[in-house]
Parts: sequence; structure tokens; C-alpha cells
Amino acid sequence: MTAAATLPPEINDASAWYGPAMLQDQSWLTHFTPDEVAEVEAAMRRIASGPDAVAAQLTPADFPLPILGPRLAGIRAEVLDGRGFALLRGLPVKHWSLRESAIAFLGIGSHLGSARSQNARGHILGHVRDMGLSSNDPNVRIYQTHERQTFHTDSADIVGLLCLQVAKSGGHSALVSSVTVFNEMRRRRPDLLAHLLAPIETDRRGEVPVGEKPYFTIPTYNWHDGHLSAIYQRQYIESARRFDDVAPLTPEQVEAYDLFDALCNDPALNFHMVLEPGDVQLVHNHTLLHDRTAFEDWDDPAQRRHLLRLWLAPKQARSLPPVFAQRYGSVTPGERGGIIVPGTQLTVPFEAV
Repeated sequence: MTAAATLPPEINDASAWYGPAMLQDQSWLTHFTPDEVAEVEAAMRRIASGPDAVAAQLTPADFPLPILGPRLAGIRAEVLDGRGFALLRGLPVKHWSLRESAIAFLGIGSHLGSARSQNARGHILGHVRDMGLSSNDPNVRIYQTHERQTFHTDSADIVGLLCLQVAKSGGHSALVSSVTVFNEMRRRRPDLLAHLLAPIETDRRGEVPVGEKPYFTIPTYNWHDGHLSAIYQRQYIESARRFDDVAPLTPEQVEAYDLFDALCNDPALNFHMVLEPGDVQLVHNHTLLHDRTAFEDWDDPAQRRHLLRLWLAPKQARSLPPVFAQRYGSVTPGERGGIIVPGTQLTVPFEAV
């Protein structure tokens, strides 16, 4: 029996795309219509006039979008069951305050899924900015720096970004299909691909739920219920080796992850997009990996690169294997994902902290 015969089958659906084709066919890029912007702004103004606590618990009923809402449902279906990503352009964030932009984003997000905590402090709204930190600190996550992130997944079904301000240079978004990477590894080196279907320790970077180890142990690729789902962050796999009960990577594992990374970084597979202020990007973490290039920021703090982030759990999401509960807390669609540690209380920081 060949090595490939023991692996999940090659996948040939809309999620198995190649970057150059995505650049040519930009059907993933759509614009908010004037009527959609108007109803988002009207709903946002109603919420903005009330207390922050209301904005932190928005539901679709709180934030009615009779025109945009049905279109968001179709976009969500394409993200979950199709190509795995979408970009909506044209929110007038330059005319809104930071709080107003955040409320608008939270309201749009409520139509896509349940917002999940993104860190140990329970923040359901993330501020992606350079905080002057370094990923050399094992308790720092890379989005808090100006460094390149490298291709990875986040700990939720969907990650959404709203671009408020761009860097002086760099900071571009890159996407690659983890399904395409799987297919390529299966064709080229099925023996190495087998290592990515075995459990691997990944560092929690100091954000440890009750009763859990400081790392989780989930295979990079997971075949379950007819779906291939990926979970990956190479830097955190390597930093997990700092724990006494975690073995060093074997030469075969290093070779497997090196090939995986090389394929992710291959321009024949990935592609880059430049986010503009007012863009909303949605990415399915189970079938895509995303990256951000390193960037140089402006000297003026008021001009510096700034994105808002949501981790979303749609009820319509695919089933996941039980092992994902180590990271997601649950595998129940609509109730899974995010980071919950002792003392966590969900909150919305309207200012970058």
C-alpha cells in the first residue's frame, strides 16, 4: 500500500484554489451599496447613542439590516462552503469615530456569527496595531508587533477584519488555500503529509484555560465528517518546545513543516491583497491560512496602521472533530472558538489597549 492510499482523498471543490486565478477573477471583491451603507449607519447611530454594554451584546435584532442582511448570509455561505473568503469595500470609516466604526463592525458581525473572545482579557473586538512588542516574548502574539505574521489560522471559524488606517508601507494581507497545500503535498510528498495528520503541540502563549496544559495538541490537518480542516501557527509549534514535557521536533517533522511553509509561500498558490480603509475582509480559518507582511508605520500615532478584528462562530459552520475542543472550548457550531481563561469577562474595548 502506498503512503497516499492511507491519506484522506484529494479535494477538488471551490476551496481548492490557486492565487493567480483569484487575482484574475475578483468576484470575491464586492462593494457596499449606498443603501447598505445608509442602513448600517442608521443602525449604528441608534446603538451609539446608548451605553457601551448594549454595543457589546449586539444581535441581528438589535442591528437590523433588511437590505444588507440577506446578502451577508450569502457571503457567509461562500466563506464557509465555497472559496473561503470575501472582501466588502466601502464603509465610510474616515467619517466615523473609532467607536462608531467599532459598533458598525460589531453590528455587521452579528449577522455572520457569535463574537468570541480573542484574548485572556475577554476582548470580543480586537485592535490590530503595532504595540511596540516583540514575538521573542513567549507571551506576546504576533499581531501586536510590526513583524510579518507568516501563514497561520486563528482560533475561530471566521476571522473578520475592518481596515481603519493603513501603514506607511507594507502590512498587506496574504491568503492561501490550506486545501490546495494539502493537495500539493499529497501529490509530491505523501510521506511528509502523514506527519501533518498526527497530533502536534502548539503553544498557547500564556493564555491557558482551566484544566488545560499551556499548549494544545491538535493535528495541523484534520479529516472529519467529509471535511478537511487546518489549524496552524509554525512559530507557536516551535515555541511549545520550551515546555519540559514536549519533545523536540523530529527531522521528519521539520521537513514536513518546511515543505508546508514553502508551499504556503509559493506565489503559484497564494496571493496578496491590499486592504483599504473601509474594507471588511472575511476569512474561513478551516480552509485558508492568512498572513500579513511586515510593515513600516507612520511617525504620527494618529496615522498608524489600525484594523479591527472579530472572531466569529456561525451556527451554520461545519462539524469539527472533538480534539478541537482543546482550543475552541467546544465543537458546537455557534458556541465555539475564542480564548477563555480564569476570570475572563467578555468586553468590547473601544480604544486600542
